[in-house]
Amino acid sequence: MELIALLSSGQGSWAQVSGLMKYGEWDKIILLGGDFAKKFSHEKNFEFIQVDLNKRLKELQQEFKNKLKGKIDGTEVALSIASGDGKEHMALISALINLPVGIRFAALTKEGVIDL
Repeated sequence: MELIALLSSGQGSWAQVSGLMKYGEWDKIILLGGDFAKKFSHEKNFEFIQVDLNKRLKELQQEFKNKLKGKIDGTEVALSIASGDGKEHMALISALINLPVGIRFAALTKEGVIDL
């Protein structure tokens, strides 16, 4: 399964994404974020897609959709929205649903990586 994760604001949220990447078994990892998120690094390979998180909701949803189109191989993805705010979450979830692709929320807990 492919992991899609948003790298945005939120104290400690990048650590959640990093842990998901490290402890999960992913066919592909795609990270989305603003210009500042280009600094993110990890030992596992990932594709970074830069987006303008300052856009209005509908424009952000369209940007996510356009930039993700053709990049997802399966019919379902694991999604982490531990990072970011409600507007960004709504835009990303809407973009994925409209591609269309199914979503399983992924989180890293003390018990390991879980689906929600």
